[in-house]
Amino acid sequence: MVIELKPVSSDNWYDCTKLHVKQEQISVFPAPIVYWIAESKYVDDFELRAIYSEALLVGFIVFCKNPDEDGNHWIPALMIDQNHQGNGYAKAAMEKLIHLMGQNGCKKLMIGHRPDNFIAGNLYESLGFQRASEDIIDGEIIRFLQLN
Repeated sequence: MVIELKPVSSDNWYDCTKLHVKQEQISVFPAPIVYWIAESKYVDDFELRAIYSEALLVGFIVFCKNPDEDGNHWIPALMIDQNHQGNGYAKAAMEKLIHLMGQNGCKKLMIGHRPDNFIAGNLYESLGFQRASEDIIDGEIIRFLQLN
């Protein structure tokens, strides 16, 4: 599977806004893509990428290019469109992002997910992310992946 993480640009931003999760996942991924695009115009640290498999747009990911005050790089959002879930795109995109971040000097990646999002939890665990604590923080389980 060939996955590309292409910058969200004037060429593909509108197509990205057409990506949606399944109806039953809206509580897990409540913010529409257009929200992330708008927020990225005011939060300088957010990097947006459209996830492509060959020429097919299948998902969307947001990550922070700079570390926070604790030296952590965050992944605020990952979503695969409802029509493309279950095909391994999320794992392939995360592997691509982990590799990219490692090449750019990232030492620690952080990601959160809702406690009832077992699919995300299993995905992140399969990639080596560990639970940061047993606490639920702002409604999410926080996980980390140590790089290098």
